[in-house]
Amino acid sequence: MAASEKRDKPSSTLLTVAIAFAANALVAAAKSVAAVITGSASMTAEAAHSWADTGNQVFLFVAERRSRRPRDDSHPMGYGREAYVWSMFAAFGLFTAGAVVSIMHGIQQIITPEPASDFLVAYVVLAVAFVLEGVSFVQAFRQTRKMAQQLERNTLKQVLISSDPTLRAVFAEDAAALIGLVVAFAGVFLHQVTGSAVLDAVGSIIVGVLLAVVAVVLIDRNRRFLVGQGVTPDIERSIARRVLEHRDIARLTYLHVEFVGPRKLYVVAAVDLQGDHPEHQVAVALRRIERELEDHETVEEAVLTLATPDETAWPGR
Repeated sequence: MAASEKRDKPSSTLLTVAIAFAANALVAAAKSVAAVITGSASMTAEAAHSWADTGNQVFLFVAERRSRRPRDDSHPMGYGREAYVWSMFAAFGLFTAGAVVSIMHGIQQIITPEPASDFLVAYVVLAVAFVLEGVSFVQAFRQTRKMAQQLERNTLKQVLISSDPTLRAVFAEDAAALIGLVVAFAGVFLHQVTGSAVLDAVGSIIVGVLLAVVAVVLIDRNRRFLVGQGVTPDIERSIARRVLEHRDIARLTYLHVEFVGPRKLYVVAAVDLQGDHPEHQVAVALRRIERELEDHETVEEAVLTLATPDETAWPGR
């Protein structure tokens, strides 16, 4: 399968982002109406949260589309790292439009509390929002779990170390949204029971802190991949095994593997070939093996060089 054909496959991540966008847009509109009607600080924080998530899905959609463009002369390693740039924008958006607004509104409500009313509207909107956010989260969870099973990892570990920033962002934002809805419900309920807007405002601040933590984690993960995130030992062993299983390779002495985009690897290896062939035949064989390695959907580019006789075999980790 040619490299261009590999990229033409529909992306399940795009479907996950599309579902998240639709759910967040509906939820954001409903929360905004409820926030105006009720005057609840927690509902206002949740509205800000959902609008931030909705805007972030646009960044994530751009990240997924641009990162899948085939490589060209100006980008010999492809455009995979664009996913981390646009996902970084989304994480900053979550921090500023979601976390900061929620915390500032909560503090303002503590200083100058405002009465709330029509609590039933808030409860109905929160219930509907929980269902819609749950649908989006289930889609992200299923896709993440499928990838985790393929790599023999648990789902949460896959979320943290995955090279796919868009899927990680949707998973984390939807999980935070579900927790935030529970916090908002508690804030509205305590406001109704006690008549005090302070507890409602505290709920707004808690939602803001939750979003800030999620945003910081997402920013840090994108930063790591942008500056050169090393692959995990299991991926390194998998690539080494794939190289050594090739019929024309006798020995592997050096291996370098790094991410150049979501699920895209750059591989450099020093190898011994089977037999003892003339130089021109060796060069042809190396280029052919490189192309065969690149047929795998995860290998963006492979570069092979000859090992020297004194080099020891690659031990792995």
